[in-house]
Amino acid sequence: MRNFTLSRRTMLRGAVGASAVTVGLPLLEAMLDANGTALAHGGDLPLRFLMYYWADGVNVARFEPAQAGADWALSEQMMPLAPVKDYLNVVTGLRNYCDDQITHHEGMTVFNGYSFTQGGGGNGLNSDSGGPTVDQVIADHLKDINSIQVRVSKRESTDGDGGTTVTALSHRGSPGNLTAQTAQANPVDAWNSLFGNFMPEIDDNTERVNVLDAVKADVDRLRSKLGTIDKQRLDAHLTGVDELQTRINQMPPSCEIPPVPTETNTDSGGQEPISAVVEAHAQLIAYAFSCDITRVASFMFKKFVSSTVFDEINATNIHHNSSHNGPDDPDYRIGVVYSMQKLSDVLQILMNTIEVDGNNLLDSTIVYASTDCSTGFSHSINRQPIILAGRGNGYLAYPGIHYQATPWNGNDSDPNAAGNTSDALLTCLQAFDPSATSIGGGSPQSDTPLTEILA
Repeated sequence: MRNFTLSRRTMLRGAVGASAVTVGLPLLEAMLDANGTALAHGGDLPLRFLMYYWADGVNVARFEPAQAGADWALSEQMMPLAPVKDYLNVVTGLRNYCDDQITHHEGMTVFNGYSFTQGGGGNGLNSDSGGPTVDQVIADHLKDINSIQVRVSKRESTDGDGGTTVTALSHRGSPGNLTAQTAQANPVDAWNSLFGNFMPEIDDNTERVNVLDAVKADVDRLRSKLGTIDKQRLDAHLTGVDELQTRINQMPPSCEIPPVPTETNTDSGGQEPISAVVEAHAQLIAYAFSCDITRVASFMFKKFVSSTVFDEINATNIHHNSSHNGPDDPDYRIGVVYSMQKLSDVLQILMNTIEVDGNNLLDSTIVYASTDCSTGFSHSINRQPIILAGRGNGYLAYPGIHYQATPWNGNDSDPNAAGNTSDALLTCLQAFDPSATSIGGGSPQSDTPLTEILA
């Protein structure tokens, strides 16, 4: 019989000088009830949400799975997702009901269920988000949860697109009273926003204080109360924290976000360390999820219409420009595959993070991933693909299915669609708030979740 129990919110605490230091803990056996299916101090096991965005659409013919239902197979452009296929519910053929169109802007309705509002600016390429994004609606429902926002590519628009629809993926508040949630491009900044400034201002040549040294006394007190398995898990967790801190501290200056990002970024002729930053951000999110520091995150791979070049696959053109060369442009084809590889990298890091109950983070997470259009060269918002990854504590179908609202008509310029993309948003929201009856507003609003993809 286990006598010692811990709250899921237990933190290790210490200090560096006058600054307080806290380190989260993973899920330990001491935090579970006798059956291991709920928290010892009451409540369900944590359910997490990650909203993921990649830009500039897909090649519908090469992206949509050919077969609908449970017996679907990965398409050519989705092949990098093979290691996590069982965790995928793929949703295609839905219609985005945004009222207006400004190239890619209307596509962002897929993340909030609201039409954008017109922004200022003489070029006609400005808009503001019309309502809160689903991640922030979920975060507000969870009340005491602060979300984290990260982005990878630092490149900006080549066409002068502006407004909050462009500058941020996540938006919090209510229509007419929204706050754009700025995403962190620098993993060190993301670390600090999650875990606090655990080190004082120091010279570059001064050795940084190790965060684990600051909480050593609290670690020793806790370890004396834990069982053998929890001691081993605590030691492994703290080793991972130490390795992650070291890796982030050693990242090259090219990973740092510019002080004031502009369209003519001074390193635009250089190469962005995209894979390294994706990995660092994903590890931070996995750490924050497993320690219950946050349960909600958003991940912007790149902004739409940005000048991002995928140097790691030897692309010779800006990805957005390649999307306008037609769906079979060589750089565009490999760019979409590369984008799916980076999404797969994030999902695999979650899948490889094991919790004390034997499940992994994908088992307890819902990942909502989409893009701003279906076919990039036409900016169509019909058939925007949506990938729902993870099981959500048994909420989503596993193994996943391919839900197709209507078969594709074969027309890249004007693809057909049915249903409502906001149905997928409501499906996610109801996992966290079963009492929610709708999401969004105006034409894109939905009150019909996609029950076909539920467990």
